[in-house]
Amino acid sequence: MYDYDVVFIGSGHACWHAALMLAKAQKKVAFVEEDTVAGTCTNWGCNAKILLDSPFELVDGLSRYRGIGVDETPVVDWSALMAYKKQVISPVHTVLEGMFAQMGMPVFRGHGTLVDAHTVEAGGKRITADYIVLGTGERPRRLGIPGDELIHDSRDFLDVDVFPKRIAFVGAGIISMEFASIAALMGSEVTVIHHSERILSMYPARYVSRVVDKLKAQGVTFLLNHELSSVAQDGGDTVVTFTDGSTLACDYVLGATGRVANVENLGLEALGIAASSRGIEVDDHMRTAVPNVFASGDCVAKRIPKLTPTATFESNYIAQQILGLSSEPISYPAIPNLVFTLPRIAQAGVTLAEAEADPGRWRIETVDFGKRLLFEAKNESDAEFAFVFSQETGLLEGAAFYGQDAGVWADLAAIVINQKLTGRDLSQMIFTFPTASQAMLNLLTPLLPL
Repeated sequence: MYDYDVVFIGSGHACWHAALMLAKAQKKVAFVEEDTVAGTCTNWGCNAKILLDSPFELVDGLSRYRGIGVDETPVVDWSALMAYKKQVISPVHTVLEGMFAQMGMPVFRGHGTLVDAHTVEAGGKRITADYIVLGTGERPRRLGIPGDELIHDSRDFLDVDVFPKRIAFVGAGIISMEFASIAALMGSEVTVIHHSERILSMYPARYVSRVVDKLKAQGVTFLLNHELSSVAQDGGDTVVTFTDGSTLACDYVLGATGRVANVENLGLEALGIAASSRGIEVDDHMRTAVPNVFASGDCVAKRIPKLTPTATFESNYIAQQILGLSSEPISYPAIPNLVFTLPRIAQAGVTLAEAEADPGRWRIETVDFGKRLLFEAKNESDAEFAFVFSQETGLLEGAAFYGQDAGVWADLAAIVINQKLTGRDLSQMIFTFPTASQAMLNLLTPLLPL
């Protein structure tokens, strides 16, 4: 007889959604957590980011009306905003832990290690379970160069009280580009450093170039094909030295060169569970090499986007597997994903790059939304949709968007893709008017088969 039906190592989205479903089914559940309950997204990631980002989205939107009714745009007081962020976000993990306790799901503190297929050790205590779910997430990748300790990560940045006047972002992926958009509006001296020429490589190059051009116009400097060799403190300056010997003085360095899975000291090797910095290897049922041990979320080695909604999807899937509600392999729908630059870039399903590489299979239709319907596009003249259709069926299979409402458009596109909706299907529905969401669907409808 085991102590619990299911024990989760981790308590973020990759774990607690499954835990709630299992607890409602009268399963006995527990968490093992060595950090803050509810994980990265809740405490130092998505939630904090969107709270801090929202005022900048409004400021950026108002700037499009300068000279046509808006004479001045507001200035964001970062310190006051950060104080508000801490007031709102800091208690969330306590609320969630209280909810877990009310549902009879205790949290054991400490680093969880697998002793055997049914035993986890944490904080000197051994806990047994019929099933174990690994949801240990990822952490920022360190450069491992002299002065590495002077490089901050996204968790640090989302908690900084005084905004740096000179800030360098190392890497040109999602984190750097999102934060650079904020820093540019704060009026800071911003430098983005990247080891290659491809910025935001996951997203359509034509939309990325627009964001880059806008940031350059706001004074952001891009140092591409640059590698760091060291970072040092020199009086009041943090000095970055590059491999070519050149230097850059700033006040704050944020490293965003990728993330690595938290797989160390979990006892995986002794049980024959394969893992690397990419993550834990699982089968098509999210099981490790030990059938009763599952893995979920960012700690899994996978090609699909490592996103909070993906982790939630996997978490719910694992709960259904344990409850016997499904025996089917996991099947991911089209996954909408969004980068919170200003403006936003989003995509879902087949990417533009995939479609462009195989024109015999895919057809791309581009719609200049901003130019055609400026009043609905909120004066965003370069807002644009790019739809990918199957040459065989004519149905929507992918989409990419550029504009402040890109996240909403990508969500709607994902529904159309996953439900295989036709133009006739959409014509039978009524949407609010005039909104950006209605405009997107209205422009998409005639491009679909009846």
